[in-house]
Amino acid sequence: MDFPAPQPHLPLTGPRPLPREATPEQPAPALNRRGFMSRLSLASMSAALGAEIVFGDQMPAGLVPAALGQSAAPQAIPGKEALSVFNNRPLVAETPAHLLDDEITPAKYLFVRNNGLAPAPEQLNPENWTLEIAGESCVKPVTLTLKELKEKFTQHTLQMVLECAGNGRSEFNPPATGNQWTTGGVGCPTWTGVRLRDVLEYAGIKPDAVYIGYYGADLHLSGDIKKSSISRGVPIKKALEDESLLVFAMNGEDLPLENGHPLRLMFGGWAASTCGKWVKRIVIRDREHDGEKMKGHSYRMPRYPVAPGTKVPAEDMDIIAAMPVKSLVTFPKSGSTHPTADFLSIRGHAWTGEGDISEVHVSLDFGITWHEADLRPASNRYAWQHWKAELKLPQRGYYEIWARATDSQGRSQPMVLPGWNPEGYLNNTCHRVAIQAI
Repeated sequence: MDFPAPQPHLPLTGPRPLPREATPEQPAPALNRRGFMSRLSLASMSAALGAEIVFGDQMPAGLVPAALGQSAAPQAIPGKEALSVFNNRPLVAETPAHLLDDEITPAKYLFVRNNGLAPAPEQLNPENWTLEIAGESCVKPVTLTLKELKEKFTQHTLQMVLECAGNGRSEFNPPATGNQWTTGGVGCPTWTGVRLRDVLEYAGIKPDAVYIGYYGADLHLSGDIKKSSISRGVPIKKALEDESLLVFAMNGEDLPLENGHPLRLMFGGWAASTCGKWVKRIVIRDREHDGEKMKGHSYRMPRYPVAPGTKVPAEDMDIIAAMPVKSLVTFPKSGSTHPTADFLSIRGHAWTGEGDISEVHVSLDFGITWHEADLRPASNRYAWQHWKAELKLPQRGYYEIWARATDSQGRSQPMVLPGWNPEGYLNNTCHRVAIQAI
């Protein structure tokens, strides 16, 4: 039996029965994208995999082998390669984990998360692009051309993680609404731009400033030009950090169209929704910004633990700030085979919204034992860190490589899902990939 095509990351909680055997009267049901199946036993899972599940007696109850999932088929996106598309309107697409193996994410592999319709290419001429700085707490509203931004202010290049707050949403049960991200809503390119602080101070910041908000040129899905598809922001303290940038280049080249060309925001360590694309206007506010997707449940978490399926009042939801500690296995590709006689090389990245990663561990026996990986420091604050390890597969059969990162504040990834929340945000459970020893 061929080794099944994998999905890099599958649910770790809740009962996940295996598919029943097909009969002429009742054909076997297809797996859905969360890997839900209809009967659970170690023997039947091994049969479905075509290999013994080594350490299967240590497998957490309800776990579905990573190799039994399905993933969305890649679709063509101009300037991108091999991304799996969730939606076309708005365009949303993620990157398979093995294609994020580069230390610096190539533009072609950076995920896309639009909230509205991207501006037409003819509207994105850098020569005509302007940025307005205004708002209640702006001393002197000003409009700058992109050329003026580049000439008036010192340029900086930093490598920083960009990640959707919903990355990993497909694992929550009961399911959360929204794009069913697996692990690919993340990347870490280099970004070149100017400090937002320098531009805000050029316009003048009043003492009562507490927040900034952005407005982009993307069009609301309804086509109504008076509506914003998304208008979020950050507290003024975050806006004034050295790493908070107005960027116009990625990896030394113009931003890709779908990633915000010709101008976007980058806030290191915070959710990608704060990093507005096609930015045309920034407002300095004397209050928390109240733009589109700043209220209700949008990009918010319950301020207290809730039982799965709970309806949480909007007033009990807090805005997401720093992202959690997280890691990714980028090699080997999930579903690979490997000779038992050879050492297996494993590598990936780890990152956190605040501080640094202090250690990464990997496991072959479903988290019973852990082996410390070699970890490199970040190239700068808010960049991911690269790790690698070598392990020996003790016998032929099916294995899963699990990765778990711990940051400098002592926070570690949970082996199973973190607390359930209505919108399926901030899933930082251990990443796992399937491997078969032959």
